[in-house]
Amino acid sequence: MSDNLQETLYQNIRQALLSGQFMPGERLKIRDLAAQWGSSPMPVRTALQRLVAEGALEGAQQRSVRVPLMTGERFQHILQVRLNLEGQAAELAAERIGAEQIACFRSCIEQMDLALQTRDLGQYLHENSQFHLMLYRECGNPILLRMIESLWLQVGPFFNRLFTEADLAPRLNDFHRHALEALEAGDSQGVRHAVEQDLSYFGRFLLNLLTLEPTE
Repeated sequence: MSDNLQETLYQNIRQALLSGQFMPGERLKIRDLAAQWGSSPMPVRTALQRLVAEGALEGAQQRSVRVPLMTGERFQHILQVRLNLEGQAAELAAERIGAEQIACFRSCIEQMDLALQTRDLGQYLHENSQFHLMLYRECGNPILLRMIESLWLQVGPFFNRLFTEADLAPRLNDFHRHALEALEAGDSQGVRHAVEQDLSYFGRFLLNLLTLEPTE
């Protein structure tokens, strides 16, 4: 088995989780994923085992794994930690970011605006994950980044619910724009505040959805 192939499959599935391409509770079958990426089952199985070990997936019946379901308590606990970690990472990153990176953030926001106009959920979630994780990757602290990405793997699939019961489209890019304005002004505290507002505002919405759902 090629180590490069296994790593590529791992990164592909990982990115799909980060950008909400899979739904909570969705079963991921090894043969289906192998066919999707033109691979044999073995490297897919190895990649999935890595993600199970990281807590991003969980074992299921019939030689498959699934995306974990989300509960209100679990989501609230994750959100509390995310607020602290992502706020800190955003503030640290803002002190290190230059004009070239700012242009990339502006492009992400433009792509998210376009996705919202066309109701392209997949594209919006992809660009949203790119915006946040691209920002955090500039924090200069690999341990902090690893912790953030681990939490995103757990909550990314649940972000699909932002497009369900209520139309949040008019607000889904507001805090990104606030963060960009703060980046352009060199205001690291402002960037942190915008990120924390983003997490808090939509986190409350998602938490309210979970309180209305029956537990498994």
